[in-house]
Amino acid sequence: MYDIIKLVIVMDLNLVKGVGEKAIEYLSNLNLYTINDLLFYYPYRYNFIKVIPLLEAPDDVTVTIKGIVDTEPRVSYINKSLNKMVFRINTDGYLVNVTIFNRSFYKSNLKLGRMINLIGKYNRQKNTFTASDIKFEIIRDFKIEPVYHLVKGIKSKGLSKLINECFNMNVEVEDYIPKYIVDKYKFMNKLEAAYNIHFPSNIDILKKARLRAIYEEFFIFMFKMNYLKHQYDLDNVGLGREVDRLKVDEFINTLPFKLTKDQLESVNDIYNDLLSPKRMNRLILGDVGSGKTCVASIGMYINYLSGYQSSLMAPTEILARQHYDSISSMFKNTNIKIALLVGSMKKSEKNKVYQELKEGQIDILIGTHALISEGVIFNNLGLVITDEQHRFGVNQRSNLQNKGIKSDVLYLSATPIPRTYALTIYGDMDTSIIKTKPNGRKDIITKIVKEKDLKDVLFHMVEEIKLGHQIYVVAPLIEDEDGESNLNDVVKLKEKFDTAFNNKIRVEILHGKMKNADKDVIMEEYKNGDIKVLISTTVIEVGVDVKNSTMMVIFNAERFGLATLHQLRGRVGRNDVQSYCYLISNLNVERLKVMEESNDGFYISEKDFELRGEGDLFGTRQSGDMVFKLADIRRDFKILVQCKKDSDEFIKTNLVNNFNDYPQFKNIIKELEFID
Repeated sequence: MYDIIKLVIVMDLNLVKGVGEKAIEYLSNLNLYTINDLLFYYPYRYNFIKVIPLLEAPDDVTVTIKGIVDTEPRVSYINKSLNKMVFRINTDGYLVNVTIFNRSFYKSNLKLGRMINLIGKYNRQKNTFTASDIKFEIIRDFKIEPVYHLVKGIKSKGLSKLINECFNMNVEVEDYIPKYIVDKYKFMNKLEAAYNIHFPSNIDILKKARLRAIYEEFFIFMFKMNYLKHQYDLDNVGLGREVDRLKVDEFINTLPFKLTKDQLESVNDIYNDLLSPKRMNRLILGDVGSGKTCVASIGMYINYLSGYQSSLMAPTEILARQHYDSISSMFKNTNIKIALLVGSMKKSEKNKVYQELKEGQIDILIGTHALISEGVIFNNLGLVITDEQHRFGVNQRSNLQNKGIKSDVLYLSATPIPRTYALTIYGDMDTSIIKTKPNGRKDIITKIVKEKDLKDVLFHMVEEIKLGHQIYVVAPLIEDEDGESNLNDVVKLKEKFDTAFNNKIRVEILHGKMKNADKDVIMEEYKNGDIKVLISTTVIEVGVDVKNSTMMVIFNAERFGLATLHQLRGRVGRNDVQSYCYLISNLNVERLKVMEESNDGFYISEKDFELRGEGDLFGTRQSGDMVFKLADIRRDFKILVQCKKDSDEFIKTNLVNNFNDYPQFKNIIKELEFID
């Protein structure tokens, strides 16, 4: 039987000794509202303070020494914002002069004869110690000092005191590791672990406490993933299609290009899923420009041959219209009826689509979130495809899926992540990965350029335009309204490029704040080749496909993650012509060199993961489940894999009795919206 611990720590902070109205206001700025929040507001790092004898202190290296105050401190004011305090200490019989800046408020505590610890640097030649901080509590030989994220009005020492008060209140906490697993791995009690994360007495106990907390974070996450998959399997009766594979292959052979090995394998996965008695729940994870849409279209063709309707939901109107154009072109020699549904369409146009869809006259419906509106009623929806699935919330995706009775589901994502991580993070789905580029595509030549050397880039832009090609330019801002930023913005860049080209080359702008109708006009003119240089924000990051574009110029490249830079670069190099990408940055950012080294999105995502952590890589999953306090997917991947296994066994054992012995997990299940 699980050792149930009642959750009583949702109590208000005003019950904590020392917390008044002002403190509550300050704590709210850290999103701390309850005792529970304080208990588990973990340090983001630690200072490991080891006291050493003065004679062992190397020159100009930060160390911690102890000594007795030997003279009265003297304070002098250099200016309004800078003061200096000097005094002398006796450390192991040696007299040392101490200087510390902007700590004059310590003066009253520096009584003659008081033992203190000093953190700072020793200059042996001058016999001076420049301190960065003073510790008045006695540090014997070693201390682990937690470091928290703070805001104005909250100091580290005060926060630690409040957290300690919470532990003194005999609170009880909800434990999400089943007791048999706690016993199996000899984990410490949850509250004991939390206390030792805040106030560790040694490194060994800190490691054990962190391991316990990391395991719980991963266990909860993998419980959700595995539960979703189990629930899907429970109600997983498919449509039972019968489709002749020869007809599918005949259609593939009519395409004006040859599928890559990865595309063919993904098509096989989809074909087998659609003909299986079980419903499909598959993710196509592909690098930019790898041909995911083509694979999805073949899936829709298989679905069409079996007599069912398909839908494809895209995150933006630009991408939805692009899908409509490219898929219509693929099926131009068939009898498949394709329709578009986006928010900017006239009411009469929408009503026509609604009617034809309901009557079964439309085989494939492509659109934005407009597809999940009440008026959309399918005649016999068999396949639901969501492009860039991480950009839609869980509810939006399920709402579209529920438009059909037993619809198969296919997700597309152009955010490449290492396969091992994908199989774990997207553990509730089957996964197909497309790494290889379509035949004939060349690697994009990428160069990092200082803004002072922009003239060389301008010359190259002119050369590309003379060859009949087009260019994207990306800026981090739409417009710097205050004029205080050092960043380039779309509006100013247009002025600069117009001047540089003497207004002889057509330059236009595109950004998210423009009206949809205006954006559509700009994109249409760019596709037609009327616009030669398109200056944009990252609105073009995903999906925009103009094969005549051969150059991408990204300003303030250091502002973007590697994954985003790779997505942006993927807007060019979409034909057999050599393409280029210039990363404009005045800063020497080491990670940008990864973009010069490789065009492999999976390698780049690995490096991005290594340099920036999982937040940037997976944070867009929309569920919010990827935000961990202590766990790190890369560093702690073995723990994550073990949690996947342990949580799966836990679910299988307790699914029959509906987790009656585990009310904590019933609450998690309610969050997943499988229980009303």
